Amino acid sequence: MTDSTPLAVVTGGNRGLGLETCRQLAGKGIRVILTARNAQQAESAAQTLRAQGFDVLWQRLDVTDAESVQSLADFIRNAFGRLDILVNNAGVFSDPFDPADPPRSSIFNTDIDTIRAAMETNSYGAVRLAQALIPLMDGRGSVVNISSGMGQLSDMNGCCPGYRLSKTALNAVTRILADELNDTRIKVNSVCPGWVKTDMGGPNAERSLEQGASGIVWAACLPDDGPSGGFFRDGAPIPW
Repeated sequence: MTDSTPLAVVTGGNRGLGLETCRQLAGKGIRVILTARNAQQAESAAQTLRAQGFDVLWQRLDVTDAESVQSLADFIRNAFGRLDILVNNAGVFSDPFDPADPPRSSIFNTDIDTIRAAMETNSYGAVRLAQALIPLMDGRGSVVNISSGMGQLSDMNGCCPGYRLSKTALNAVTRILADELNDTRIKVNSVCPGWVKTDMGGPNAERSLEQGASGIVWAACLPDDGPSGGFFRDGAPIPW
């Protein structure tokens, strides 16, 4: 590896989609900084990938903590001087969803703190990372915000308002960032990986980790003239 090796940060990279995204990015010759709230889990995941021959480092990161975000930015600046890819994958599903008891997840029964918790991680966390890390991109690179079909206004339904609102807000963050970076070569896009077999998606989900992560990696590796400000699944645009 040389100093020109592309550098990526993946938040929530210790398991599931985040871990598979780290694996696929590293498989393309990209140096990856795997981050997670739990330092031991981050270190263990990075060690597993390094044992497979991938160039992966780890850093502890709590996307809800401004000091933690700044610490990551300082590490990248001091160690590498720049960043090429940011994947905002860290997310929570705070709603008390139970298929056997749908009213529990109704907006009429949802505590505002449940919505606030989802917004803090899923939406505000991405803003914190963008503010701290995009300046390190030096005018070119890719930001990928991991969204969801549950955040599409074009297909909005009831249930799970914390998750739905936070992902809709994340899509707005994508549009705002893309517009404000329009005169640069930084691409900012939202990606819906689909219903994936993860701890959050559950065992009945339709898609594998490999399938879900492939669309994320596609958006992370767009060329300089690639699309920005879009919402994609498997590399194809989908409605907001």
